[in-house]
Amino acid sequence: MSGFPVDRLILGPDDIDLSRSPLAGHFDAETYVLGAFNPALTRLPNGNLAIFVRVAEALRRPIYDGYIHAIRWEDGRFVLDAWSLELVDTADPRKFLLRGGRWKVMALTSLSWILPVELSPDGLEIVEIHYDKAIAPEGSFQCYGIEDARVSKVGDRWLMTTCSVSPERHSTTLYSSDNGLDFRFEDIVLDHQNKDMLIFEGLIDGKYWAQTRPLGDLYFTYPPGSEWRGGPSINLATSPDALHWKPHREPGIRPHAATIATARMGGGTPPILTDDGWLTLWHGVEPKEIVGIYRTYWSILDRDDPAKVVRTEHSPLLEPAPDLTKPLEDKMYVRDVVFTTGIADGGDHYIVASGEADLACRITHIPKSVFQTARIEEAA
Repeated sequence: MSGFPVDRLILGPDDIDLSRSPLAGHFDAETYVLGAFNPALTRLPNGNLAIFVRVAEALRRPIYDGYIHAIRWEDGRFVLDAWSLELVDTADPRKFLLRGGRWKVMALTSLSWILPVELSPDGLEIVEIHYDKAIAPEGSFQCYGIEDARVSKVGDRWLMTTCSVSPERHSTTLYSSDNGLDFRFEDIVLDHQNKDMLIFEGLIDGKYWAQTRPLGDLYFTYPPGSEWRGGPSINLATSPDALHWKPHREPGIRPHAATIATARMGGGTPPILTDDGWLTLWHGVEPKEIVGIYRTYWSILDRDDPAKVVRTEHSPLLEPAPDLTKPLEDKMYVRDVVFTTGIADGGDHYIVASGEADLACRITHIPKSVFQTARIEEAA
């Protein structure tokens, strides 16, 4: 457990009514909620909070007659594809790999869509689940689903980034809203495998800024003795309109060579402006078995030049909390994962939303003094 005064699960698989799913009635096979997790978070005009939950909907019986089956969107409907078990590797419960290629090619054991859920102002009670506002695939570039929404409010407009999955590309897609609940599709904004795009909640010199995280199978090493470790890092990009993005020349947050706990890293919450600079929560992954151990860390970035890290903390802010998921033990399929995806101001504390164990939504109240204490200690 984290030791914070409020740290609990607010929504899980049993809270989702699949009879109201975008997939309902499209094919003759039973589905279930593999996970309801990784919630974006924002404050609505009425004072309530809203989370935008990734609902991973999976086939109850994906393997039969020597085949594994996957769900895919096609021309306005959801269909099933069958792959011979002789062709695939099913070691990871979240996906299966096709054997025999010169590069990794995979399919998912579930299809994800985004469900808006309205919460009380403190984030601790469900007010309404807005099935009528669900965000589901609508193009071939997201035929395997829409994942891991992040929501930022910039001026009077809410901007949502999502990860759209397809054989064409693993792209970042943008949605916008005038009220924080009803989102409309804008366009693809980043191309293949640039995940965890987080738009800053405010402009800098009239420009939109974002954190991005390009992925690949090859990285170059830093020189011997460097404080940095080669591998995935959190990059920066700028835009005049939130649609057209240019990579920033200077690097963003990079993994430190001194700790294996952040050997792999990526963005978590959209950066918000504080008195000290832009506060951003991000995830670091320590290698372990197939999935690894996901923890949440934080950094403060310079308000005028976000490529400069003003302050960071090498010990985790949030760690996986197995006590929280004990009541859901029968539904667990991965462990050691907390994936923080949203933050909102709660007065003397921040309300932080995370996905726990790729299964449920976790709400944590983190006192602002946590970050202020770090500043005082650094000054001393």
